[in-house]
Amino acid sequence: MEELTLRESRRIKAALMMARLTTIKTLAGFDFAFQPSLDRDRIMALAELKFIERAEVVHLLGPPGTGKSHLATALAVEAVKAAKSVYFSTLADIIASLAKAEREGQLRERIRYLCRASLLVVDEIGYLPVVPGGGNLFFQLVNARYEKGAMVLTSNRGFAEWGEVFGDPVVATALLDILLHHAVVVQIEGSVNKYKANRNTICLQ
Repeated sequence: MEELTLRESRRIKAALMMARLTTIKTLAGFDFAFQPSLDRDRIMALAELKFIERAEVVHLLGPPGTGKSHLATALAVEAVKAAKSVYFSTLADIIASLAKAEREGQLRERIRYLCRASLLVVDEIGYLPVVPGGGNLFFQLVNARYEKGAMVLTSNRGFAEWGEVFGDPVVATALLDILLHHAVVVQIEGSVNKYKANRNTICLQ
């Protein structure tokens, strides 16, 4: 039994590394009392991961410091524990990797790679300006995953501002058409800054 536990622990640690989850946060470590606008039962229902089976998109929206990334990471950790393949990245890093692949003539292969994960988590939409052409690259990825793979997206900007975020209202509208079709939208309001301190965080060595 102990050997099985050790093996499972090793599997989870390796899978977390593969998912690029170097900082681990859990739902147990999230202070729901601090965010009364959040429905705890709704978040715990998401943690059952049925949204992954249904290839849905979960949007976590709210001001910086309200715990969006914490929740996104925690859902990714739950997915890894359930032996689901996960890939975690910021929007800026994903677009940079797609742009590099495009320059090298490898865009189709890169998109195919990012479509392999059962769950793709894209953090920090709206924090940094998207480079010219970046919105189109992200659209190609989102379109390729549509109804095939689940996503969790975090953003500090409302959907009405995505035209400004992506620097192209047409691309933003096309993105939202797909991303809101099979979607769960969680709006987080209230207190900020608590989750900037990285409380209840485990760092993988």
